[in-house]
Amino acid sequence: MPAELDWGPSEFHKRANSVLFNRMGKKVKKEAEPPPKDVFDPLTVESKKVATVVLMLNSPEEEILAKACEAIYRFALKGEENKATLLELGAVEPLTKLLTHEDKIVRRNATMIFGIMASNNDVKKLLRELDVMNSVIARLAPEEEVVIHEFASLCLANMSVEYTSKVQIFEQGGLEPLIRLLSSPDPDVKKNSIECIYNLAQDFQCRATLQELNAIPPILDLLKSEYPIIQLLALKTLGVITNDKESRAMLRENQGVDQLIKILETKELNDLHIEALSVVANCIEDMDTMVLIQQTGGLKKLLSFAENSTIPEIQKNAARAIAKAAYDPENRKLFHELEVEKCLVNLLGSENDGTKIAASQAISAMCENSGTKEFFNNQGISQLIQLLKSDSEEVREAAALALANLTTSNPANAKAAAEGDGIDALINTLSSKRDGAIANAATVLTNMAMQEPLRLGIQSHDVMHALLSPLQSANTIVQSKAALAVAATACDAEARTELRNAGGLEPLVELLRSKNEEVRRNASWAVMVCAGDEPMAVELCRLGALDILEEINVSVSRKNKFSEAAYNKLLNNYLSLKYSQTGYLSSSNIISDGFYDYGRINPGTKLLPLKDLCLQEPSDQRAILLINSRSSDVSPPPSTEDKSSDVGYGRSISSSSSLRRASKEKTNFHFSAGFGSPTEEKSEPTSGRNTAVSKSTTKEKGSRKGRGKKEEEKVKEEEEVAVAPKLTGEGSLEKEWFPPSDPDFSVYVYEVTKSILPITNIKEQIEVLAKYVAEKMGGKIPKEKLQDFSWELHISELKFQLKSNVVPIGLIKKGIFYHRALLFKALADKIGVGCSLVRGEYGRAWNEVKLMNESRKGVMGALPPLEVYIVDLMFHPGSLIKLRSREADHYRFL
Repeated sequence: MPAELDWGPSEFHKRANSVLFNRMGKKVKKEAEPPPKDVFDPLTVESKKVATVVLMLNSPEEEILAKACEAIYRFALKGEENKATLLELGAVEPLTKLLTHEDKIVRRNATMIFGIMASNNDVKKLLRELDVMNSVIARLAPEEEVVIHEFASLCLANMSVEYTSKVQIFEQGGLEPLIRLLSSPDPDVKKNSIECIYNLAQDFQCRATLQELNAIPPILDLLKSEYPIIQLLALKTLGVITNDKESRAMLRENQGVDQLIKILETKELNDLHIEALSVVANCIEDMDTMVLIQQTGGLKKLLSFAENSTIPEIQKNAARAIAKAAYDPENRKLFHELEVEKCLVNLLGSENDGTKIAASQAISAMCENSGTKEFFNNQGISQLIQLLKSDSEEVREAAALALANLTTSNPANAKAAAEGDGIDALINTLSSKRDGAIANAATVLTNMAMQEPLRLGIQSHDVMHALLSPLQSANTIVQSKAALAVAATACDAEARTELRNAGGLEPLVELLRSKNEEVRRNASWAVMVCAGDEPMAVELCRLGALDILEEINVSVSRKNKFSEAAYNKLLNNYLSLKYSQTGYLSSSNIISDGFYDYGRINPGTKLLPLKDLCLQEPSDQRAILLINSRSSDVSPPPSTEDKSSDVGYGRSISSSSSLRRASKEKTNFHFSAGFGSPTEEKSEPTSGRNTAVSKSTTKEKGSRKGRGKKEEEKVKEEEEVAVAPKLTGEGSLEKEWFPPSDPDFSVYVYEVTKSILPITNIKEQIEVLAKYVAEKMGGKIPKEKLQDFSWELHISELKFQLKSNVVPIGLIKKGIFYHRALLFKALADKIGVGCSLVRGEYGRAWNEVKLMNESRKGVMGALPPLEVYIVDLMFHPGSLIKLRSREADHYRFL
């Protein structure tokens, strides 16, 4: 790299030459004195090595520095390799010092070097480390030359591409001089300054500062520039800063909307239409600006661009602007009148993904108009479903959003989406990588599930497994929509079982802990739906749903109607737990087979499942009372027929000869003519031991004539539920676990159904049933003889014989208050007699019934008022005691 350095002739040389010239033909003058010995003669140097010139950057002489910088500038201008070479030779650090040199030429040349060197990434990194941003910004001062302004602004434009440099420029006050330079007479300075401002405006803090510095007017002035690149950068900058409401207001106040419309109306400026539409799309979000655009005919212009342009970016921005404008009811009405729906359907078929996304978003916004929804019922839905199969996640998200809005509160569109093969595509979308797509797909499925035929179609596509991942999402919107989808689709036992088997109950219960109110509400709703049957309610309680809901409902700020409803639904479908926790079952709480009374437990205490309780060894704890009228239909294998050992529930099949003999004796009864109660054989065992009814006996009873319709249905249900034992190996027998059978209770149910159910008077039904219960539990017990009633020994014997704490209610022949009250409630529920079950203290329990007081006539012919009575099952079985006050001693008579 040649670099000529000419110091020029000194006064000494001039005089010497003059003397020499005179000697050659003219009068010879007197010789001058020789120069001082300590003065270096001027020297002209030419260097072809860049390294040598880099060394000269440390020279103290201004002329050397100026010419060295000029040579380095020309060298760096030739390409990126030369910039890298200068970096390696260490030229950057000494050049940074020259940015603030006193000599204007040196300062100018150094600034020019950095203007082009800053495009190199490694140079950018070093400049940040050297912290020279302040020196570069200082070169933007008004007193500096235009050339310095040009290259200093170019340096900042190159540096501002990276975030760290943006921060440095902003923090060191670079915005204000850059805005001032937008009015520079030099187009290069304008171009570099607006480019730098555009890069800085990506940060919201910079955008706020631009508003404070009133940057909108000078930026709008650039739209009038004769240079397209400056106009384009100005529009890009406006497109960024008009994301803020304040900037949109400033643009409107400075007649910016008029300039944008003029650009859109000028065909010669079609290269600016894309960016101009982008700015207009932002401005439409501001209501006042949107009104101004509407008044100037801008909305029709947008529609024209969307319909007629063949440039995808223009179509995309026009559709985006339509989408934003459509959030206003008046604009939606106008667009609908202009048949914007046809245009949007056409845009869905574009090859450009951005246009598809914008069109889908516009459809979503237009869905607030009922006429638009009707239009898309015939067109558009099938195209949106096809977009759900796109490779682009963003396209799928936008299409799902449009479908969600189209199907909300519109069964016809939901049906059209399902018929358009949308179910499979939506369920596949639940595994999308974008949370928005998942949430929108779940919303569409929820809308579809409102119609039973569609819900069945959704369930057939294994929707419960598909919802498992969304339920475990970290996004609260996805969690909320997934829980809502579960609530909509888990409306039948089969779907709930599928959800349980898929492992969906655990994450659903976990969502109850969410801090997000909507997630908590929808999760509570889903839990309420899933708790629709006892097995699901038991499982949900096991997973802690009841405890969480109880905790939520205590909080005033966290509880909601669904959390309260879910809590009640869980308890009402898990009556064993409800009775143990609350000590109360209402007349609407119907005791079914499998109910067990564990006794009182404190809230928050886990109630073990019946199976686990049956497998426990007998202990000194209170007997667990079991209600079960179904037969387990188990016959012991021939090899165990003669064995007489008593084995507990769940360990093997009981083969106690004494219990089996008692069972056969007990069930061998005959009927009197008509519907009368069956008469029992007198040979009743005193212990009342009985554990099984053979399958043949059950079928024989089911075939007898005179059996009521309800009993026939019950026997049929028993036969359907019965599961045959499964052989797992030679000589071994294994079967699905069922609760211990209670043939005596089955007989009780049959007898009260035949003899008490036909009674038409409710009071008489209650009295007869009370006497029946008392008879089966040891008869009338006078108060003075209550202490002599040895029911504890009887219960202990049963527990020992059964080898379990679980005792079927029918085996108890000596029972007191809580035994009798439970049996009364269980039998009353079987025949439809309404009564409640209340637990008291010290082993007390009683039943409450509501009866009309015939002596008190209703007002103006209305029915007499209902009064609450307690049913006496111990001292005077069948008598009814009127309940005076809840605060009174309910069982004083007991």
